[in-house]
Amino acid sequence: MPGGRSRSPCLEGKRVPRREGGAGGTPDRRPLPRPRGPPQSGQQDLGTSEGVNAVQKVTFPNGSVSMAGNLYLPDGFDPNGSYPAVVAVHPGGGVKEQTAGLYAGKLAEQGFVALAFDASFQGDSGGEPHHLEDPAARVEDVRAAVDYLQTLGYVDAERIGGLGVCAGGGYLVNAALTDYRIKALTTVSAVNIGTSFRRGWYGTDSDAAAVPTLQAVAQQRTAEANGADAAYLPYVPAEPDENTPRDLVEANDYYLTPRAQHPNAKNKFLFTKSVSRIFTFDAFHLVEELLTQPVLIVAGSDAGSLWMSTELHGRVRSPKKLVVVEGGTHMDFYDVPKYVDRALAEAVPFFRENLAATAAN
Repeated sequence: MPGGRSRSPCLEGKRVPRREGGAGGTPDRRPLPRPRGPPQSGQQDLGTSEGVNAVQKVTFPNGSVSMAGNLYLPDGFDPNGSYPAVVAVHPGGGVKEQTAGLYAGKLAEQGFVALAFDASFQGDSGGEPHHLEDPAARVEDVRAAVDYLQTLGYVDAERIGGLGVCAGGGYLVNAALTDYRIKALTTVSAVNIGTSFRRGWYGTDSDAAAVPTLQAVAQQRTAEANGADAAYLPYVPAEPDENTPRDLVEANDYYLTPRAQHPNAKNKFLFTKSVSRIFTFDAFHLVEELLTQPVLIVAGSDAGSLWMSTELHGRVRSPKKLVVVEGGTHMDFYDVPKYVDRALAEAVPFFRENLAATAAN
């Protein structure tokens, strides 16, 4: 990174002891197969998986940006019906075909219409410059996804919820603070991206620890203004070492190996344009006062990011539930069957209760 070390949780952290499993031994961490995306040449892929009728490749507007999404329809789908719907929000550095798509497909199996989409400036979505991580845009993406779902005749506009993974969970919370069309929300391995970038993966540093990185941003921005090439940072370390937090070693395995690697997830974001936006962002700002919807918070006991889920739970005043799954790491909830299934075992009844026609209308 030009000019100094980043406070990005993706690049820095203290060593964590490796704890495997719990009393029952080491869990099976073989990942679930990712849902097949829709064919490039068609709109539907019938029979995508058991319990899913189809996946539609869709686009929808977010201001001047064209958003790309995969829309998952439940088995027995009736276009004249009325369905609850869930927006699935991907992590920083992810794309719709990865964990967000996995959860969307699983929710469709349970009778929900579910939408996974690529963030503005990322993946198949539009927006320039590409590879920008802009929290304000990411939050507006969620609102635009709700806009789109409300245009679908078979979606009950009063029964829309959201599920966000990692930074997607933080962005979802922030969107829900001012968008009460989101009737219920679930976070999985939640990350408040601005706070974690400033304070480090474990949250042990002060906010002022961000100053050296911001000084480096200023230097690099001056260089770019004078013709230097744009600088990028990786979301996850390309070459973990003995000082890399366990969660980020596992993130490397998820994003940069055949386990879940995707050509649209380039593992890079613009340094100067992203960091200056991220460092002042707080996904949980005013959550005590403005979050009125019920929230389910799922995280692993062994996740270095657990502090952000417990902080969120401690601050929320609306109906809330915190589920800490013993032995789970941050990345386990992306695709490891034991932990994905555990998250869904909480999320499905939560959404059924809070997106029921009588509860939402």
